[in-house]
Amino acid sequence: MHYFEYGDKEIEHLKEKDLILGRAMDEIGRIKRPIEPDIFSSLISSVIGQQISNQAALTVKMRFLNLVGEITPENIMKVKITDIQQCGMTMRKAEYIKGIAESVIRKEIDFKMFKKLPDKEVISKLTQLKGIGEWTAEMLLIHSLQRPNIISYHDLAIRRGMKKLYKMEELPKKTFNRYKENYHPYATIASLYLWEMSK
Repeated sequence: MHYFEYGDKEIEHLKEKDLILGRAMDEIGRIKRPIEPDIFSSLISSVIGQQISNQAALTVKMRFLNLVGEITPENIMKVKITDIQQCGMTMRKAEYIKGIAESVIRKEIDFKMFKKLPDKEVISKLTQLKGIGEWTAEMLLIHSLQRPNIISYHDLAIRRGMKKLYKMEELPKKTFNRYKENYHPYATIASLYLWEMSK
């Protein structure tokens, strides 16, 4: 199992920039956030997890793994869309998964390039794929490419964690962006703690 890597430098920077977050980080301690270094597999896992709880996503993913074995474009192309759907997802989601696999096989997208591209370009390329919105692209940047400066306004748990941490009823985007600036250039590490606080 691989985990998102961060160290004292990132922790100290965030504590210095944000005392409230710093106190919460001390209470929580180090976070071991699992990552999936394989970009394709990580992307498919993100699609499976769209708009469902973590527990439901885990169940669907286990069924999907039983169906395809290893998550590769070739293995996905061998199974029918209806079989993918029967793992417990909508037909639309099953179509997205099949479509992404097809794009890779047709060489319309090359994930190997992503390691060299800046965050915004990765998001731009990913959101051209059907079924991939900004949130899914941002999750891939964290959970596969281990980019250090990602925090998603589209992530409900992050927003919930932020509201809890700063004792806010509402979280307008302007306020969110102010905190995001504060976390720069280690917003991903702040995200890990906000997820933890949202539970």
